[in-house]
Amino acid sequence: MSIQDQTIGKIRQLPEALVQEVSDFIDFLLMKHSGKNWELWLQFSESLEIVESDFSEYLSNLEDYEERLARGEIQW
Repeated sequence: MSIQDQTIGKIRQLPEALVQEVSDFIDFLLMKHSGKNWELWLQFSESLEIVESDFSEYLSNLEDYEERLARGEIQW
């Protein structure tokens, strides 16, 4: 029995929700090994990481500003 047959057999034993996860993972693997799409994904994920890190710093600064404003240390 081939690895494909074994894998298909295992998938058939899974509940539908887990089959969807397996399908999503297969899509991920196909994209990862397709070259161009994987490069685009890496660029996107790196950009997302930068945006999220910059936003968290902004949010922290905004909260600090609001607290100082509430204490009367600064005025609007």
